[in-house]
Amino acid sequence: MQLGTRWSVGAEAPARLSADVVAAIASVENDLAGVETGQWRWTLTWLEGRPVVELDDGTVIRVNSGGEITVRNLDDEQDYNH
Repeated sequence: MQLGTRWSVGAEAPARLSADVVAAIASVENDLAGVETGQWRWTLTWLEGRPVVELDDGTVIRVNSGGEITVRNLDDEQDYNH
């Protein structure tokens, strides 16, 4: 695993992320409208060369070996494939 970076909800995602991953991040942030996220941050790490993006609430965005993006909210135990 390679450490990446952290950034606040609503801030610009790192430029090295693909447009599809950035769109998944934006979708999660849109779903949080009305929730106080002022202290929440995203954490980007790399596993086997693929990004893993985790939000402080437990939401995880991953890119699998086939290039499919999975968004998992651990609180809701829901998976969303993009």
